[in-house]
Amino acid sequence: MDIEILKSKVFFMISFKGAQYPKDVILFAVFCYVRYGVSYRDLEEIMQERGVAADHTTLNRWVTRYAGSIAEAARRRKGPCDRSWRMDETYIKVKGNWVYLYRAVDKHGKTLDFMLSPRRNKPAATKFFARMLEVNGLPRKIVIDKSGANTAGIKAITRMLKGFGCPIPIEMVRRKHLNNIVEQDHRFIKKRTCPMLGFKSFATASATLAGIEVAHMIRKGQFTPGLCPFRQFAELAA
Repeated sequence: MDIEILKSKVFFMISFKGAQYPKDVILFAVFCYVRYGVSYRDLEEIMQERGVAADHTTLNRWVTRYAGSIAEAARRRKGPCDRSWRMDETYIKVKGNWVYLYRAVDKHGKTLDFMLSPRRNKPAATKFFARMLEVNGLPRKIVIDKSGANTAGIKAITRMLKGFGCPIPIEMVRRKHLNNIVEQDHRFIKKRTCPMLGFKSFATASATLAGIEVAHMIRKGQFTPGLCPFRQFAELAA
């Protein structure tokens, strides 16, 4: 096994110590919630039919506690992506206010990264672009809409890379119609979040959305194609 993969698995190993239920039971509940259009009360009934007496508040705690950690492992274990990127953001309601879910895919639609931010500005765009570089390496091209914040953020990172002596220029393309692939990709996330009618806290929103992103990446075949979706999800927590 590659030493870097081994290190990432050790570092992001998720602890279930002290949990009242077995690991697979918890992961099954979390996966069902982030993958399918069920409410916590619906999920409570589903789990009861399988002999698990966990109320909706417990299920909510499981998602908040574990989905974000699984997503962090997924960011680092996903398969390689193309170096032509598409970056955009969409709106999510938290405590009655709109916040911003930054998302990026490659030209084939594979997810590169995602990040929930309370603001849509240069610091947020800079942070998101830096996150993408951390796990995906350098792009050849990045396509955005005409957002001034995203433009400024990418330019800031480009200047920083140039200061470190990076010899590879990154082409930035500001054309909205070329960004259709990421805008279309927002649909899966919005389809899952719309029935939720907003989130009560930023932390809960961030963890839940991260889990939804992982379920979407599994659908795209970015981990272990051929293995059942739940098992792919559970492997990320190993």
